[in-house]
Amino acid sequence: MDPIYAIAIVVAAASTAAVATPFVMRLACRIGAVDRPNERKVSRREGMPLLGGLAVGAGCAAGIAVGLQLVEEPQLARGVVGFAGGGALLVLVGVWDDRFQLRPAVKLIFQLAAAAIAIKAGFQVDLFSNPITRETLPVPAWILWPVSLLWIVGVTNAMNLIDGLDGLSSGIGAIIAGTLTAICWQADQWVGVVIGLALFGALFGYLPFNFPPARIFLGDTGALLIGFTLSLLALEGYRKTALLAFIVPLIALAVPLLDTTLSIVRRLRSGRGVFAPDRLHMHHRLLEREGSHRSAVLMLYFLTSCFCMIAVSFSQLDGWVALLYLAAVIGVTIRLLRNLDAFSLDALSVSTADRRSCDEREEEASPRPGEPGGEQS
Repeated sequence: MDPIYAIAIVVAAASTAAVATPFVMRLACRIGAVDRPNERKVSRREGMPLLGGLAVGAGCAAGIAVGLQLVEEPQLARGVVGFAGGGALLVLVGVWDDRFQLRPAVKLIFQLAAAAIAIKAGFQVDLFSNPITRETLPVPAWILWPVSLLWIVGVTNAMNLIDGLDGLSSGIGAIIAGTLTAICWQADQWVGVVIGLALFGALFGYLPFNFPPARIFLGDTGALLIGFTLSLLALEGYRKTALLAFIVPLIALAVPLLDTTLSIVRRLRSGRGVFAPDRLHMHHRLLEREGSHRSAVLMLYFLTSCFCMIAVSFSQLDGWVALLYLAAVIGVTIRLLRNLDAFSLDALSVSTADRRSCDEREEEASPRPGEPGGEQS
């Protein structure tokens, strides 16, 4: 692909998302798709517009439309149809959930349906690399479907669960999208490149409205779309490595996947349901330590960037060197999680009043409706 084409895709996606976001803010306020704070949430800002994912989706659509015109790839149309079908389904589910709220089990059914559409279009875990012989083997269909479904649904929910602070999911999503796009480019996986560039551009155009202090939230509309798209990019990009093929996207997605895994383990250890909410996520702990949304979000951006750089470097390794490198990464990651006290079941010490005062301080710095830069609802 000509680098000029890549720039055109990113610019089209970013500009469309940036232009669409103010309109989405007005739409969300008009139909009542606004945030309703509760004890589970960090934000105490009543009436914050949701549906930010509509702007991200519009940006993705514009970027992909440009890519279809510029990139000559036989499999591109089929891949885009699979992505668009599953992504559109999740956007519709997210819009309904942001307005009326859906039970987790119902959302899971639609996530499985979206994943099935993508798998049918070719987004599959269809190859396995033997770490000893370095032989690449095809995955049987009876393994391919459940593993691919688990991956797509798992990553989709991971990005949804980590969307707890202003700008967190959108910023992390942009960093991971850029990394997986680069890996797809190295592997000549042009379907992943076009979709990845479109998502990166859309998030880049949307992020100024969502960075703390935010003026709009992604809502489930955006978090589900971002997670779904990243899961498909990972499936396209993992073919780059000849050894331990799926380690590269796992490392790139380390922050949301670790947070989700620890949440599930923590809830099972405490005897609660897997879907039971708590305030022990990584972003909650960082917010307690850092004292402000912006510092906590920037720290998670930094951690995600580190893991993404590790993923890119790991894709260049092979043999026993890769295994030793992986062991070192695992050791450092465990130490990092211990420093964050991520294995603890103890509740955070930050009181509701302290969180409210923190939010109010940050909200004072944000533009008011009617002021320059403020939303018009």
